[in-house]
Amino acid sequence: MVYKEKEEIFSQGAVVEKNNDLEFKDFILFKEKIVDNLVDTIILGEDEELKKVCFWIAYKAGLNQGVFPSTIYSLYKAKAEENLPLFTVPAINLRTLTYDLARAVFRAAKKINAGAFIFEIAKSEIGYTFQRPAEYASLVILAGMKENYKGSIFIQGDHFQIKAKNYYQDKEKELAQLKDLIKEAIRAGFYNIDIDTSTLVDLSKDSVEAQQEENFKVCAQVTRFIREIQPPGVEVTVGGEIGEIGGRNSTPSELHAFMRGYLKEIGALQGISKMAIQTGTTHGGVVLPDGSIARVKIDFDTLRELSKIAKEEYKLAGCVQHGASTLPREAFHHFPQVGCCEIHLATQFQNIVYEYMPLSLKEEIYKWLEENCAQERKPDWSDDQFIYKTRKKALGPFKKKIYSLPKDLKDKISHTLEEGFLFLFNQLKIQNTKEIVEKYVPTIPLEKKKQDFLQEEVRLEELEGAD
Repeated sequence: MVYKEKEEIFSQGAVVEKNNDLEFKDFILFKEKIVDNLVDTIILGEDEELKKVCFWIAYKAGLNQGVFPSTIYSLYKAKAEENLPLFTVPAINLRTLTYDLARAVFRAAKKINAGAFIFEIAKSEIGYTFQRPAEYASLVILAGMKENYKGSIFIQGDHFQIKAKNYYQDKEKELAQLKDLIKEAIRAGFYNIDIDTSTLVDLSKDSVEAQQEENFKVCAQVTRFIREIQPPGVEVTVGGEIGEIGGRNSTPSELHAFMRGYLKEIGALQGISKMAIQTGTTHGGVVLPDGSIARVKIDFDTLRELSKIAKEEYKLAGCVQHGASTLPREAFHHFPQVGCCEIHLATQFQNIVYEYMPLSLKEEIYKWLEENCAQERKPDWSDDQFIYKTRKKALGPFKKKIYSLPKDLKDKISHTLEEGFLFLFNQLKIQNTKEIVEKYVPTIPLEKKKQDFLQEEVRLEELEGAD
């Protein structure tokens, strides 16, 4: 159902608006009837002001039930400084069916008492999936409530990236656009931000320090901005990156060069908590002409060595592995063993949605790709390679149609992915991390007013960045 009038949100009596605040009269009814209708309105509705009201209701309901955005900063500080059990935090990019798949994440987490997991969306994904931060955060919160999850949830801006070409054409404009996105994300509850200025690394320069200089200087500048705007009592978790994913593998000298320069730039400020490196993966995997994914060999020795340096010498939680969801199943148990603090997972979840999608919808999407993404096709790509590499770009234009798939089909997708999440969570050793999160992550449920949501601008534009 899509509500046509604001009054209908409150018509069932589960929640009442008084003096621009909300009073929840019957939360069982709210969860059973109102939550799904809020999701319908957010995804299918056309009234932007009504969507903002839904964001407000979702946030307030989350606070009421103990489901609220948090920063993972203090947990990562403990990983760096204390002898915590070995586990790798999964950061899950949900590009489509966000509400349904977030519910699957929460169900899997509850089965093994997990609390150390992150929902994230990249700068580029925000653009091509038509999911601004406030929408993404609201859907995750509503999913948590629907599954009776309690406690901190971690929502992250992934690859909040500087585009090198744009930066060198107009530095101030490119930085201003990134800062605007960060401000929007933090307001929405993204208290974890991964800065990606690795695009500015210049390997043509003679010394490693010179190669990394623009990277660490701009990363420090963005870190200062985050510290200036973060909410009172919230230390936003910030991540850095020294090597572009898909490029050559990172080295200890690059990590040292970045950190020494970065720490000098930020002075007494709290800096990054983790470092993304390159160890042999690429976003989306390497797709072969027949559409299958090539097996990739991860350089676990590099991941182990750099994580050790990051933790022991710079008091970081460790290193971050990107582009990992298409790795073979037998690879995942290695990540906690080598000290990887966080692993980013995205494309395989999208692939499963496409596997279950009705043929008629897939054919419609593939025709759209031929008409709208032909300029992205490389001369040596097969048809299967073209479709695989570009089909993520259809998730925004077809967002409503995908969400409107029959409930039994969406449930089948959700339960299939729940099994996948459960496998990954066990391999990454996050079972029984709920108590660890509760011990180290402070409860800071920030109150927000209706006006805070109504004043937010709702935008739908392509955002450049990592895939």
